[in-house]
Amino acid sequence: MPIIKSAKKRVRTARKATIRNAKTKRIMRSALKAFAKKATPASHSTAQSVIDTAIKKGLMSKNKAARIKKQLSAQAKAAGAKQTATKKTAAKSTVKKAAPAKKTTTVKKAPKATPKKARSTKSK
Repeated sequence: MPIIKSAKKRVRTARKATIRNAKTKRIMRSALKAFAKKATPASHSTAQSVIDTAIKKGLMSKNKAARIKKQLSAQAKAAGAKQTATKKTAAKSTVKKAAPAKKTTTVKKAPKATPKKARSTKSK
């Protein structure tokens, strides 16, 4: 058991993080199993959302998550479940942003620097 105050706090925070991580992993596993049982667009989006949450909390790397999401998409495609547009892509496709106005600024050229005279190495 730690004696130093900061070490005690580190034990407490590690215990809280362990519980939080276990909960997130459990939710992720259940979402993946639900998708494996019945590949529907709703279960597919739920599984992807849970994977994104796991990335955000640092439980898995981005590459592993990308690999799992790709496998899920392949399974969904094989099962014939059509993917629906996510909120982000739907918002992007419906709202068109106006192109920012081009700024025309003139840049003044700095005057050319005159070369310095070479110093002689002779002592006077």
